[in-house]
Amino acid sequence: MTPDGNGQAVAPGIHVQSTADVDEQAELKAGTWVWHLAQVRENARIGRGCIIGRGAYVGPGVILGDHVKLQNYALVYEPARLEDAVFIGPSAVLTNDKYPRSVGVTGQLKRPADWHAEGVVVREGASVGARAVIVAGVEIGRWALIAAGAVVTRDVPDFGLVAGVPARRIGWVGRAGVTLARDGDSWWRCPETGELFAETDGTLAMVEDPALRVTVKEPSMNLSNALSAVH
Repeated sequence: MTPDGNGQAVAPGIHVQSTADVDEQAELKAGTWVWHLAQVRENARIGRGCIIGRGAYVGPGVILGDHVKLQNYALVYEPARLEDAVFIGPSAVLTNDKYPRSVGVTGQLKRPADWHAEGVVVREGASVGARAVIVAGVEIGRWALIAAGAVVTRDVPDFGLVAGVPARRIGWVGRAGVTLARDGDSWWRCPETGELFAETDGTLAMVEDPALRVTVKEPSMNLSNALSAVH
């Protein structure tokens, strides 16, 4: 993709600033913008309508879904996989080596063949805050929210809100990113959208069955009874 006189890619619907470095073997889809000084390595696959911010890095073979936003100087190392609508904040880092060393035990400089890259997986709609670090091999669940500056060393459940070093779950968030409010025993509700969620054994699921929305208003029924009542 050769930039035109305005610093944008010639390929229809794809915009690459003149100072960005996009490998010829990378695949970008329509509506994607790559801003100044960003680097997209070989065999990376970037979906529709994505934004790769200034100075961001996308490693070889990294996969980004549609409408993903990498803010300025975010670093996404291979073989990470980000699903649709993922947000990676400024200067956040998705690592790929649990046992990093510059040299092996013989003193020789390590090359790619000398270690196993283990990428981070970020599921649909999840957000990673500014300067957060996600350790290699971790999976971030759907619509989860990682607080700024957190160091995530273990998997995060769907809708989980985590913070700290190392990160711990401190609450739940909905699809709007707002902290959920408790709405009875084992039930949570989004104050912005009104969506209802059920908590079971440390996991959260959004309630989509209208019948269940009515059932949970009966105070005599616990979570397991309510769930069985609609099946």
